[in-house]
Amino acid sequence: MLMRIQNDLFDLGADLAAPETGEKLDYEPLRIVAPQVARLEAEIDRLNADLEPLRSFVLPAGSAASAALHAARTVARRAERQMVALAETEGEVVSREAVAYINRLSDFLFVAARWANDEGRADVLWVPGKNR
Repeated sequence: MLMRIQNDLFDLGADLAAPETGEKLDYEPLRIVAPQVARLEAEIDRLNADLEPLRSFVLPAGSAASAALHAARTVARRAERQMVALAETEGEVVSREAVAYINRLSDFLFVAARWANDEGRADVLWVPGKNR
């Protein structure tokens, strides 16, 4: 899953680098397409099926893989905010599919981080007021 996502992120970069402006290009630009978003959603569902429902916030901790996935999730969320801001800028174009992909990516990374923590059994949960 992560290898496909890495490849998709290069597609996303290409999509952002050559947005759909209506200008004729000498090449067929890469675009994030709906099936890429749908695949991410299916993979979220696949991983989420193994997890118990959350009853508390999850801290970005646990296994090294989980912590790395949580860190990647924060980067994806930051990228999403920047893409949305770019899309709201006059004269700039960001496709709906590109924004949908980055939004679903951060959700995927959260679920994958939980899954990497022994399918959620080793999640580190927030305990309100624990250190007072």
